[in-house]
Amino acid sequence: MKRSGYLIALVFMLFAFSATAQNEEAEKTGGFKKENLFTGGSVSLGIGGNSFQAGASPVLGYSLAPWADAGISINYNYASYRNVSFNNPNDKLRSSTYGGGAFTRLYPVSFAFAQIQFEHNFINQKLISGDGSASVKNREEANSLLLGVGYATGRYPGGGQPFFYLSLLFDVLDNEFSPYVRNGGGILPILRGGLQVPLFQGRKRAPIY
Repeated sequence: MKRSGYLIALVFMLFAFSATAQNEEAEKTGGFKKENLFTGGSVSLGIGGNSFQAGASPVLGYSLAPWADAGISINYNYASYRNVSFNNPNDKLRSSTYGGGAFTRLYPVSFAFAQIQFEHNFINQKLISGDGSASVKNREEANSLLLGVGYATGRYPGGGQPFFYLSLLFDVLDNEFSPYVRNGGGILPILRGGLQVPLFQGRKRAPIY
């Protein structure tokens, strides 16, 4: 699975590089434009009978073309679980995950995109024993390569308007310490929703189709 993940990522990046080069030949962009910058990100919250999760992932990016965005991101997620042990139902597990990475999104149409994102995450875990014995701490780190597709609503390149997006991603590296895999292995689907906010553009009227 890891080899196929690397191959898919390589093909994706070669396509993105080729397409960007063709766009540069077709259009004279005049170099860096601050109005192509954007920010935004996503937040998450999950509450279950024995669990609680909350996280945030701000981003800073640049629109390479009307159909291509790239950027960097940082992320943090906190999780707390109860009843994590059969030996003592009062055991608790607390986990903090933080890291960063870079992403590229390609829009074949204005409302849909394909995404590739590399992340490096640090995972700190603490097992709190319910019988009062000493806590057990563990620290791991893992690379993740996220591939997937998404949907954007109200996206008009150059329009200066914020828009929402929803993406479905998979960590194709399947690292055992990745926050995106099941215990014991197995890729989990990653559903993310967020907001993208153009910078330095002002607010323009959306085109009518």
